Amino acid sequence: MAIASPPDRVDQRLVIRRVTRRLIPFAFICYVVAYIDRVNIGFVATPLQRDLGLSDAAYGFGAGLFFLGYCLFEIPSNLLLERIGARRWIARIMIVWGLVSMATVLITGTWSFYGARVALGLAEAGFFPGMVLYLTYWIPEAERARTNALFMMAAPIAIAVGAPVSEAIMKLDGTLGLHNWQWLFLLEGVPAVALGVIALRALTDRPEDASWLPLSDRAWLVATMREERSRRGTGGHGSVAASLRSGTFWRLTLVYFLNTIVTYGVFLWLPKILKDASGAGGFVVSAMTAFPFVIALGAMVWIGRHSDRTGERRWHVAGCAAMAAVGLILAATFQDHVLLLVLSFTLSQSGQRSVMSVFWAIPQRLLGGTAAATGIALINAVGNLGGWVGPSVMGWLRQSTGAYRGGLLVLSCALIAEGLLVLTLRLPAESLSSTARDLRHRA
Repeated sequence: MAIASPPDRVDQRLVIRRVTRRLIPFAFICYVVAYIDRVNIGFVATPLQRDLGLSDAAYGFGAGLFFLGYCLFEIPSNLLLERIGARRWIARIMIVWGLVSMATVLITGTWSFYGARVALGLAEAGFFPGMVLYLTYWIPEAERARTNALFMMAAPIAIAVGAPVSEAIMKLDGTLGLHNWQWLFLLEGVPAVALGVIALRALTDRPEDASWLPLSDRAWLVATMREERSRRGTGGHGSVAASLRSGTFWRLTLVYFLNTIVTYGVFLWLPKILKDASGAGGFVVSAMTAFPFVIALGAMVWIGRHSDRTGERRWHVAGCAAMAAVGLILAATFQDHVLLLVLSFTLSQSGQRSVMSVFWAIPQRLLGGTAAATGIALINAVGNLGGWVGPSVMGWLRQSTGAYRGGLLVLSCALIAEGLLVLTLRLPAESLSSTARDLRHRA
């Protein structure tokens, strides 16, 4: 339908609040479910290894294989989202990954475990970069870091919620002849299928289609987003080819790769690390696992807002990476002191989770149109190979040395390299639209 010219006077912050209230809660819930399905294997590592006969190295390698499948289909998935529309494509992704997660109950040994992890990665490929791309259709640049933070809070909340929920599900061990880990994969796949069906009604492809916005608000939002897309097309890296030739683009990809090494190197081993350190039972371990991620929520929101308010990105990312590195060094030091170990992981997660809320505002600003669809997917695809490297390195060093200390120190080095690398970025001078400047000044 035709959109009227934007009125001179629109309450811009009210428009953003309306868009945020409409889109973020559903996107948030979907990401919670996605993250639980991705990392729930960490909650069942011990019984899974026992029942399937997996060594530490085989478990770490297989857990990380998710990211091989995930990498292979990222770019095609985002291009199809751009062509088909977010509503139908995200619904398809969620339904298929839910079914694949449920089918994981059928694995019987090492190779079927490997195959199931690759299949889950293929099924879920495109969800996260698709959502990041989708938000660029709706959210002006000046609001991106804090909006990203609200969306990405789903990851720590997924772990905080997933730990006790998974522990409760595991009490079904032996019911109907199924192991506890089989019940976990089966029941935690169901919400993804249900949300995929709901997405067909809950999501709106573009601001032009937002019948739930008043016409004046819609006109302002459409005009604002068109202006920002136009500026990205003439500056920064507005084409796919320009992105691929850009050293900045590949450094961003490496920054994300290093961060992902740490994300999954820590989490897919964290319940096991805390269990071995404390000797505690399942509920206590679940609570200790959840605590660092609950505390990280506040850090993510504050850092995202501060970055938007100041307009600065690089030092926010580097500072958070440094904080996370210190946390992991302390965790490696306090392996025999459970309280200090949990507090060290809390410091690390507060820094590391905050990195991503600010980081994604950088490629969102640099890229537009098809370049955004391809570029965001490529950064996510290549970067997420770190999700294979991190757990594998932790598993290999654990098996070789009999301790977690070496793996945690390697991960801290990755964070230090990440922080130094982001400081080498030379970003184009920020040129906000007039509406984006108004939003920032009112923040």
